[in-house]
Amino acid sequence: MHLNRIVLSTCLVVFALVVQICVLARLQLPGAVPDLLLLVVLGLALVYGHTGGALIGFGAGLLADLAPPADHAAGRYALVLCVIGYLAGLARPESGRLRSATGPMLVVVAAAIGATLLYAGVGILVGDDAARQVGLGKLLFTAALYDLLLAPFTVPLIMGLARRGENDPMADSAGSGESPSRWISSAGGVGTGRTGRMSRLRRPGRAARIGSQRGGLLARAGKNRTARIKGVKRL
Repeated sequence: MHLNRIVLSTCLVVFALVVQICVLARLQLPGAVPDLLLLVVLGLALVYGHTGGALIGFGAGLLADLAPPADHAAGRYALVLCVIGYLAGLARPESGRLRSATGPMLVVVAAAIGATLLYAGVGILVGDDAARQVGLGKLLFTAALYDLLLAPFTVPLIMGLARRGENDPMADSAGSGESPSRWISSAGGVGTGRTGRMSRLRRPGRAARIGSQRGGLLARAGKNRTARIKGVKRL
């Protein structure tokens, strides 16, 4: 990984971990805790790809395993975020541009559910049955809900910072899908882009301009044809 990727990823991971431990974990929400660290890994993996996502996920998970008040075996969350970061990096578009926010939002939901299941599965293997006591179904639902509500305000900003660090010319592109307002309104505006383009094509003013341009071309062609005919007659 490049130096700018390492510096940016480290700063974002440390900041997310501090916010999650000092703020989100103390909200006493029912079920799971909003996983800001997971969203940071997802946002970076969607820009850096599967290799960068796996490395960042492992480092972020290991830091979460060692940070107090961790009450689980070291390496457990590192394994979870490493797998999630790798899989999320595979969902990175080949062109690097996100056409809409629907795909990344589905990635967030799948990652929240997958991380919870994988964390609970590894816990069962090492003898930790806390997920059974709380209720796995409740954990899955609340984890997906909290992360989905938090994602529009975090993931697009993280992706934008990552693209700026890469000096990507598409970082300021309006059509990249990396805008919080676009993520929030993506569910209700799926078909508005094509409709808007069709409505612009059907505007009377635009039709008049097209008609006038076509008339000008026809008149110009008629003049050229008349000139050629006159020239023939002169011969």
